[in-house]
Formats: sequence, structure tokens, C-alpha cells
Amino acid sequence: MSEKINHQRRRFLGAAAMTIATTQLGIFGSAIAQSSKTKPAVLSMMKSGTNTSFGSLRQIDAGVLNVGYAEVGPANGRPVILLHGWPYDIHSYVDVAPLLASAGYRAIVPYLRGYGTTRFLSSETFRNGQQSAIAVDIIALMDTLKIEKAILAGYDWGARTANIIAALWPERCKALVSVSGYLIGSPEANKTPLPPQAELQWWYQFYFATERGRAGYEKYWHDFNKLIWKLASPQWHFDDATFERSAASFNNPDHVGIVIHNYRWRLGLAEGESKYDEIEKRLAAAPAIAVPTITLEGDANGAPHPDANSYARKFSGKYAHQIVRGGVGHNLPQEAPQEFAKAIVEVDGF
Repeated sequence: MSEKINHQRRRFLGAAAMTIATTQLGIFGSAIAQSSKTKPAVLSMMKSGTNTSFGSLRQIDAGVLNVGYAEVGPANGRPVILLHGWPYDIHSYVDVAPLLASAGYRAIVPYLRGYGTTRFLSSETFRNGQQSAIAVDIIALMDTLKIEKAILAGYDWGARTANIIAALWPERCKALVSVSGYLIGSPEANKTPLPPQAELQWWYQFYFATERGRAGYEKYWHDFNKLIWKLASPQWHFDDATFERSAASFNNPDHVGIVIHNYRWRLGLAEGESKYDEIEKRLAAAPAIAVPTITLEGDANGAPHPDANSYARKFSGKYAHQIVRGGVGHNLPQEAPQEFAKAIVEVDGF
């Protein structure tokens, strides 16, 4: 992968962006100016599956990682960091990013640790999947890219990461879009048993707690993750090509280790790193999020997720919750890119 800008890809995205934005240029301008009259519906013209690739990716050393990431949009645009979850990758935003670029935003889409072209700089670094480590990765990326403040948006692990940054480093987060709301947790909080039906949804978490589960994921990660896609988004009829684009990112030497450690750490079955203890102590208190926030939920999310009423009070700033209808599942930005992009434009105008 090269850091050199792929000019042909830029021209393609630019042409697509102009097609979307030509009749809405004045409204998009008001969005960038944070007008309270922003009309998110102007982004509804792009359909899921319009784009299949980001073109050339960039690589940059940040913190303990060499991070692979896509960047779409003007270099001087307002930055938006788009964070993927498990078992997905940056292609969740392959349609969202050009939508945002058409509105003048600078969309940055990094592979999380253990995915795609992101690698640890040292073989000695502990392959840690705990929530605070992933959040610190994104802060380090922002520092390296000299981004003082960005809109953060994500789902699954990405939503949790965005939640953490918004809660603990609000000076770095201009606004937040979070699928399934408030996802900050702790091993202590996770000791509380859930009703049987809710526990059933977490079957893979308990599977990963065993050595059989680790061996099974290492051997069958391709089919395992495809199954998760189907269970988490039962009405999303993705084709094989769509899955394979993301599946390539799981063929990362640290993927299995990061995933297994993440779920074991959540259950208190694996230790984290002491350097994150203070951060985890603050997160265990379930801090409120004061930055402007929109939470989203698909109407057909088959993955475990909290009820919106259970977390609304955790957002103490300007806040709105939106349900995205039409059989939209867990991978909301890829299944409903226009709605996800609209939420980013809207929260930017709060």
C-alpha cells in the first residue's frame, strides 16, 4: 500500500461527489458552516453498494501501530473519523466516505488494530484488545495526523471507541454519531447476569472464552465471520463479493489474538495492561457524554444491543435518537450509508 495519492481514484470520487452535490451546493455549504437549518435529506441520493473500493490506502506510524487508513475528501475539510467494528472493516464506510466528501468533509477511515494493513510496530507489544487501548490508538492517530478535533462516528467496537473519546477527551471530539448508543462498559459491570434470551445472543463471547473457541476462530474465521454478518443483519442480502472485500482484512497476523483478548477481557477472563488502569477506572464509572450526539439504531439489528431508553440519559449535551428503517441491521453505515452520512451532517449543525 502506498501513501501516494491515487489521482485517478480522486478524480473518480470527485466526479461522483459532484453528481451528488451539484443541485445541493448551497445547502452543503450551510452544513459546513454548522447552520442550524441543515437539511440532512440532501445526502439521500447514494445507495448502498454504489462504491466497491477506496483505491490506494495510506500507512502511517501512530502510537504502537503502523495504521492503514483510507482518506476521502479535501485535505482542508472538517475531519470525520469513521470507526468500524467486529467482524467488519473499513468497507463499512465505502459509500459513506464519498457522501461526506461531496459535502466538503475530510473522511478518515482507519483499520483498527488486528485488521487489514494495520500492524504493530514491535513484535514485543502485547496484543491487547481492551477498550481503552483501541481508543488510545485513535487519539495517537489524530495526533500524528495533526487533527486537533474531529467528528467521531462508529458502530460496534467503533461506537464504543468513539464513546470513550467523547467521554474522556471531549476536547478532541466535535460531535458524535453512535450506532446502538452508549457502549462503554467494564469487566466488573459485565459480571451481572442477563436474562437467558440476552445471554443466548452472546454465544460467541462464551465460545471465545474457551481454548476450543480460540482454535475454532483461528481455523474458521472466514466462515465464522460470515455467519455473524448473517445473524447480525438478517435482512441485509449482501453478496459474496461484498463479504470477501472485508474478509481480506481478517487475514491479519494479530486479528485472532486481538478478538479473543477483547472478549475475554470483557468477561474478566484476561488481564489488560496496567498503563490503561486509570483510563479503565474512569470508564468503569460510566461517564456521561456531553458533546453533541446522534444515536442510531437499525430496525432489524440482530446483534446484542441495548434499548435506547436505557442510555439516553448518558448523553448530557444536545442529543437525538433515530431509528433507521427498511430492514437495516447491525452494519448500519454499509447497509444505510445515506442515513449514516445524514446523521453526521446533522450533528455537525447542532
